[in-house]
Amino acid sequence: MIEISDKSKCCGCSACVQRCPKQCIIMKEDEEGFLYPHVDTEICIDCGLCEKVCPIINQAETKEPLKVYAVKNRNLQKRELSSSGGLFIALAEKNIEKDGVVFGVVFDENWEAHHVAATTLEELEPMMRSKYMQSRVENTFAETEKYLKEDKEVMYIGTSCQIAALKLYLRKEYNNLFTIDFICHGVPSPGVWRKYLNETFIGKFEVTDISFREKSRTGHNWQKFGFVVWGNSLDDENKKLVMTSDSFTKNPYMKGFLKDLYLRPSCYSCPAKGGTSRSDLTIADFWGVKRFFPSFFDLSGVGLAIINTDKGESYFNCCDFESKKTTLCEATYNNPVYFSSTSKPEKREFFFKHYILEEPFNLIIETCTYVSPWRKVIIFIKKYFGALLNRIKC
Repeated sequence: MIEISDKSKCCGCSACVQRCPKQCIIMKEDEEGFLYPHVDTEICIDCGLCEKVCPIINQAETKEPLKVYAVKNRNLQKRELSSSGGLFIALAEKNIEKDGVVFGVVFDENWEAHHVAATTLEELEPMMRSKYMQSRVENTFAETEKYLKEDKEVMYIGTSCQIAALKLYLRKEYNNLFTIDFICHGVPSPGVWRKYLNETFIGKFEVTDISFREKSRTGHNWQKFGFVVWGNSLDDENKKLVMTSDSFTKNPYMKGFLKDLYLRPSCYSCPAKGGTSRSDLTIADFWGVKRFFPSFFDLSGVGLAIINTDKGESYFNCCDFESKKTTLCEATYNNPVYFSSTSKPEKREFFFKHYILEEPFNLIIETCTYVSPWRKVIIFIKKYFGALLNRIKC
C-alpha cells in the first residue's frame, strides 16, 4: 500500500491511482499546491499493485543513448510557434497521419495543465509550447493502454518520471507505443501558479492565451523568450490586449521558477535522470549549439534529440528534420539536469511559509530573488569555472 510519509518520495504521477483495482486511491492537493495519493484503508485489499507501478520505488539503471542530434524543424512558422526546435509537432503530426493518438499537455479552462488525447491535427496545436507547472496525468495511462490494445499507434509525451510511471503501469512493452520525455528542470506547483494567475490577471481581464516561451509574436526570440499573456478587456470584449509581455528573467513567476523556489520536493532527488525513464526519445533545447555548431544556431530555435531506442530512431527518421549529429557531452554542456537533479534552494522553506500565510505572490518573490552585488560576483565566478570545467570534459 502506498503511504507517503516523505513527500520527496512521490512524483505525483498518479500511476497508483489508475492501477488500483479497488479504486481506493485519490489525489489530493497539499498546502504547497501539489497532488499526492491518499488511500482509503477500509477498501484497500493490500494487493501491492500501487507499489509495483511507482517509479520512485522501482527505479531503472541509467542508459547511454544510441545517437544525439541538434535539430530544427524545416517549417519556420511551426518552429517559431514551438518552444525550441519544433520536434514535438513534427513527430506528433506523423503519428496522427497514421490514424494514431497523441497524449500531451494542454491548458484546462482554468489555465492549469493536464494530459489529454489528440486524434486530429487541430488538437495538436494546444499541446505545443512548454507549460511551467506540473500537469495532471488524470486517467491517461489507462486510456493509453486501451488504445494500445485496440492496435492504435500511440505517442505519449511527458516528464521523465511520468514516462517511467507509464512504462511500469503498462507492465509490458508495446510495439505501437512511442514515448517521448524531455530534459526537465523540475515541475512547479500548480497551486503557486494559480495564486500568481489569480492575483495578477483573473477578475481584471478575460485571459485568452498564455505562452511561457514566446518568440516571434511579441518580438522575443528563442534565447530571450518572453512570458506573454493575451486577453480581452472586461469593459470592452472586442478589445484584445497583450496583458503582459515580460522577459523570462523579469517576470515574477518565471523568476521564482528559475530560482527553483517552488518545484515539487521529488524534483530535488529526481528518480528518472540519465535515461532511466526508458523513453524512446528525449527532447530539449540545445542551449550549447552556438558553441559547438555556430552555423546551425538560429534565433527561431534549435532543438535537441537524444535517441534512446531503435523505435525512437525510426520515428525520428520519418521526419524531414534539419539535423547535425553531436555527442551527449556537447548536448548537455548547458543542460546538466539531464544527469542530475536541481538543488533545493535555501529560500524554498521561506517561500512556502509565506505562501501558506497567503501573502502577496509578487512580494514573496521580490524578497526571495533579491541578490546583493557581492553575491552576484560569487555567482559569476561559479558560473565561469563551471563552464570551464564543462569545456575541459567536452
